[in-house]
Amino acid sequence: MSPRGEQPMVPDVEFESYYGRQILKTPTWKNPDVPLYLFLGGLAGASAVLAEGAALTGRPDLERVARLAAAGGAAAGSVALVHDLGRPERFLHMLRVFKPTSPLSVGSFILAPFSGLAAAAAASTVTGRLPRLGRLAGLGAGALGPPLATYTAALIANTAVPAWHEGHRELPFVFAGSGATAAGGLAMVFTPLPQAGPARRMAVAGAALEIVAAEGLLHRIGMVAEPYREGRPGKLISTARTMTAVAAGVTFLAGRRSRALSVAAGLTCVAASAMTRFGIFEAGIVSAEDPKYVVVPQRERMAARARAEADAFA
Repeated sequence: MSPRGEQPMVPDVEFESYYGRQILKTPTWKNPDVPLYLFLGGLAGASAVLAEGAALTGRPDLERVARLAAAGGAAAGSVALVHDLGRPERFLHMLRVFKPTSPLSVGSFILAPFSGLAAAAAASTVTGRLPRLGRLAGLGAGALGPPLATYTAALIANTAVPAWHEGHRELPFVFAGSGATAAGGLAMVFTPLPQAGPARRMAVAGAALEIVAAEGLLHRIGMVAEPYREGRPGKLISTARTMTAVAAGVTFLAGRRSRALSVAAGLTCVAASAMTRFGIFEAGIVSAEDPKYVVVPQRERMAARARAEADAFA
């Protein structure tokens, strides 16, 4: 009822369908293939950067762990991506043409060389053979690591899926922080305490970046943030955020003194990062299936433009 006590003549509209169909077509990307690829790409990219930091500061145990994580993450992520595509040759077809305006095309040209360079660097580190070439390969993987860890955010934000598209400003930072948290956490699990300092710092910094960026996203995009807060994706993201905060706190306070706590915090970081990617993926699917996340923001943008034009002529 209005402030004047008038009864509305038309009931509130419930956006359920468009002539019995969804307004947006639900993405055909498979679950768990694609969210697993999002997670492994972030882990691999950040691990390659961590490996270069370890090499520069003379931490051989940390370097070996990070190089293996980079190579293993890229290989496993490629398997998940190819499984989603259905046939390996479809990935090769994506490399036939480079399209700078397509995040998918750019990402393919990041993933392919990164995988080869990370594998070569890991093989050289493990066998001790061709150390100079291995180091050059590691430098190349380290340079491609940040774009590998974040291009998937641009990829999903470039779609019409409301929860992903509306979060285009913050998602790259969420993905970068989540990848750093996973890479630092995994390295903490397998690296002796004296050499794991950079891994701990990366995990804590990544957690802080991820949490701040995610909070900014949830507050900026209004009602489109509902899929990030509610249902199964909301539980995944909420649990992941709590786990990330706790693991970062334990790492900061006791990670360098207790091997057991360092391992526990590292495993928690990895699990939380994976849950974040699954939560974001599923939130996007939920938002694509509900027409209100398409219609209401469009009407709000139209109303805002109308008010701006009216103010301009006033």
